[in-house]
Amino acid sequence: MSAKPPAPDVLISEVGPRDGLQSVKATMSTAHKFAWIDALHAAGLREIEVCSFVPARLLPQMADAADVVRHALQKPGWTVMALAPNLRGAQAAIEAGVHKVTLPVSASEAHSLANVRKTRAEMVDEVRAVVALRQQLAPNTLVEVGVSTAFGCTLQGAVPEDEVVRLAADLAACGVDEIGLSDTTGMANPAQVRRLFQRVRAEIGERTGAAHMHNTRGLGLANCLAAFDVGVRTFDSSLGGLGGCPYAPGASGNVVTEDLVFMFEAMGVRTGVNLERLIAARESLRAGLPGEPIYGMTPEAGLPHGWSQHA
Repeated sequence: MSAKPPAPDVLISEVGPRDGLQSVKATMSTAHKFAWIDALHAAGLREIEVCSFVPARLLPQMADAADVVRHALQKPGWTVMALAPNLRGAQAAIEAGVHKVTLPVSASEAHSLANVRKTRAEMVDEVRAVVALRQQLAPNTLVEVGVSTAFGCTLQGAVPEDEVVRLAADLAACGVDEIGLSDTTGMANPAQVRRLFQRVRAEIGERTGAAHMHNTRGLGLANCLAAFDVGVRTFDSSLGGLGGCPYAPGASGNVVTEDLVFMFEAMGVRTGVNLERLIAARESLRAGLPGEPIYGMTPEAGLPHGWSQHA
């Protein structure tokens, strides 16, 4: 009987089917979404944000959200999550059967109003209501908050770190399971990432969640490594670097999953993701979004001579 492979050292949370697809003008067909999700699962990814539950008139790319969740849930051994901007969306996500609901709460008041048309305080109340609904409908469903614009905002400029830490504490008091920090606008630098994650962990402890970094100014991987250095073990990324935020002008490009996995594996940090299969999954993405630019230094350069991976 073969030995069970060791548990990964980090969790790579793939956000392309949500963050990526809602950021491009084209709409990927449901069948192509299914094929892409299957390829991501085959590569060994074990957490995936498959969709967002928002009105189809606002985001037609997500009109098939419930069908996509249903398909993803057929794959064993991974966490299926969906983004919900409010209580109504969270209820739809929970009823669809997701394992985890993630809510965006902006540290920037200006971004909050543009993104969800609510103040930060109103969003904290919304999160509290979602936690109560979770307890009522599906106590085993996880509730995660991504604190967006945690490192700066293109609309208001600097976001005081004290406000980010205070917001994280307020969200923890609501009873959420994880609180991550998002560089929505691609303004973060490694020193800032280390400092803010350390401050948040000192405030809320093990509820400190994922690092969601963008590569807008070329610092995505450096910022992920900085977060890893101070104890972060979950990292959001998108196959081919697809995605951005429509309410963060000039900000685009999630960290490329292929490059993130290569960095960690080259360092001897296990991701559980097979890099060759991951690169192959780009074909499913291309088939579903022909002509859409996708990125990644590792797929372009190829794997180093003699590369071997213990995934």
